[in-house]
Amino acid sequence: MQPNKSIFIATTQPFSGKSVIALGLVDMLLAKAQRVGYFKPIVNQHPDLKRDPHIDTLIQHFKLPIEYKGSYAYTKEEANLLIESGHQDEIIDTIISRQKEIEANYDFTVIEGSDFLGEGTAFEFDANVTIAKNLGAPVIIVLSGDEKNIAQISSAAMVTLRNFIDRKVKVVAVVVNKVDGENLEGVRAALQSQLPPSVLLAVIPKIQELKSPTMQEVKNYLGATVLFGERHLANRADHFIFGAMQVPNFLQHIKRNVLVVTPGDRSDIVLATLQADLSKNYPKIGGVVLTGGFEVPESVLRLIEGSEHTLPILAVKEPSFYAATKVAGIHSRIMPDDVEKIHHAVSTFRRFIDVDRLEKEIASFKPTGVTPRMFQYQLVSRAKQRKRHIVLPEGKDERILKAADRLVRQEVVNITLLGDPEEILGTINRLGLSLDRHNCQIINPVDAVYFEDYVNTLYELRKAKNMTLSVARDLMSDVAYYGTMMVYKGHADGMVSGAIHTTAHTIRPALQIIKTKPGISLVSSVFFMCLPDRVTVFGDCAININPSAEQLSEIAISSVDTSRKFGIEPRVAMLSYSSGASGTGDDVETVRRATAIVKESHPEIKIEGPIQYDAAVDPTTGRQKMPESEVAGNASVLIFPDLNTGNNTYKAVQRESGAMAIGPILQGLNKPVNDLSRGCTVDDVFNTVVITAIQAQD
Repeated sequence: MQPNKSIFIATTQPFSGKSVIALGLVDMLLAKAQRVGYFKPIVNQHPDLKRDPHIDTLIQHFKLPIEYKGSYAYTKEEANLLIESGHQDEIIDTIISRQKEIEANYDFTVIEGSDFLGEGTAFEFDANVTIAKNLGAPVIIVLSGDEKNIAQISSAAMVTLRNFIDRKVKVVAVVVNKVDGENLEGVRAALQSQLPPSVLLAVIPKIQELKSPTMQEVKNYLGATVLFGERHLANRADHFIFGAMQVPNFLQHIKRNVLVVTPGDRSDIVLATLQADLSKNYPKIGGVVLTGGFEVPESVLRLIEGSEHTLPILAVKEPSFYAATKVAGIHSRIMPDDVEKIHHAVSTFRRFIDVDRLEKEIASFKPTGVTPRMFQYQLVSRAKQRKRHIVLPEGKDERILKAADRLVRQEVVNITLLGDPEEILGTINRLGLSLDRHNCQIINPVDAVYFEDYVNTLYELRKAKNMTLSVARDLMSDVAYYGTMMVYKGHADGMVSGAIHTTAHTIRPALQIIKTKPGISLVSSVFFMCLPDRVTVFGDCAININPSAEQLSEIAISSVDTSRKFGIEPRVAMLSYSSGASGTGDDVETVRRATAIVKESHPEIKIEGPIQYDAAVDPTTGRQKMPESEVAGNASVLIFPDLNTGNNTYKAVQRESGAMAIGPILQGLNKPVNDLSRGCTVDDVFNTVVITAIQAQD
């Protein structure tokens, strides 16, 4: 029998939240398989009319190697025409045939059942059972607990489960979504006592971030006109209020991400809303809908145009009550451009589902190689296993705050932010982030309880270098020095800096306070280069300008340790402009001596050098130039002869191949401190913090 290569997501009603399960599954599988496919047998509409948002979101976000037109078999209209003509079997046969074609080209395929919108839902459910049975695909049942009591949820789950079991379809999990908080334990207990032991159970509460529509969805649903703030239509609308009262009373009802619905002639409410959104004393507001078709006075329009607000302001002709009623009926979907909501969905899946057990149930294939998605997934999983505390000195930078917010929400690490607390909290509020004093630490160094202790410690460490107490006090007011001292004293496990500071500003305090490991004379760096089909280690591309042979050997040995720590089998290529014994010159001799030093001191390391880049990474070229080498053509750790070569090469590979470069990751220090580039993205910060946390686990 062929091994299972697919999983089927089935539901019995619309808006069950199965997109959360689909996103989480694909994310989980991409950590184990290089090619993951996605297939939805029946979509609601032809793509020329409207594309399915689930399919678009999954393909675009995860960059799945599948075209939209190959991700489905029928539209609902096409399927219904075949049903009416008595050709139901043709539907099933074609779906099975299409799925087998997809399955042959992918390591694993996620199949999404019907949405149950409109007529024919009884057939759709039966068809889902039949498809799953004929494909031999195990099933995850997804149910909605929205507006249901414990008995109703339990009954619906067991009836659905028996329908599959009676048809001899393997069910691996039952997921109950959108359960009221007070019913969570009751639902869990009721189902756990009835489900077979082999069926995994997950009960997921209502998640506000997933439930709430964006202002873009509000606009589309109301058919509204955008007056202002088109760039901010990604704002969330968690709830709404009528702006029909006097301003003092209205302001008392403002909550985070509120949608204000008010007649267009209430300029006082509009201006009060804009001012509240700018004020640090009020939470971030989602947006405004102006109703009744009123014209906003020209003087008010000028005032709004001249202000730096971030509010989307929409207008509709309908009265307020009609607009508010329609807004209340919106069922939010996860769209391809809603990155935050996608992250929330994946985080929810990881938090409430036993991923390890689910993997064992469905993943019956052996992974080959380490892809970037596998690497990232494994990094986050490892960081969570032994949660560490990371300090981020640049707490006022928006990229740092957005990454910290994601790290805290996903429960990857504990975070300390350094800087002025009022400024940081104001930025957090303006960005609409979930960070606060309860889930992360915010410290102003000069006001900190440990400030004087840190000053005295720095003075004792550096007084032999003629540092005075006053100089130590001045330095400790610098966030980089304070963060480094937190790591030295054990008040944090690692530090990540460099988004707005130079590399020297990050490394100098580390060299003065934390110092290098025994036997290591220099700090070096590596980048994890996430290529389409593998992850390689590039060193040193950020720190050492023109290393000697002894220093190159240290860089190589440190890079081997780093690669092993992160699950990459080290095969080291000491790069030069010639391969083997063919070249001469001082530069190639330096690489040759460095290789000899490593071979002598660490004979267990697989190393080749000098070797050219193409011979190191291309199997065909490697066999031609160095046929006896076990590294040539298969190198996973590439050591560059100098900073000029390394820095330019990593950037060229990154830009030309689209590879993701994670780093620079510093190595050789007693405790982990890592540097960011000043052009870093939120993802760069996130990945660097995760790697720092793993380094700190030692």
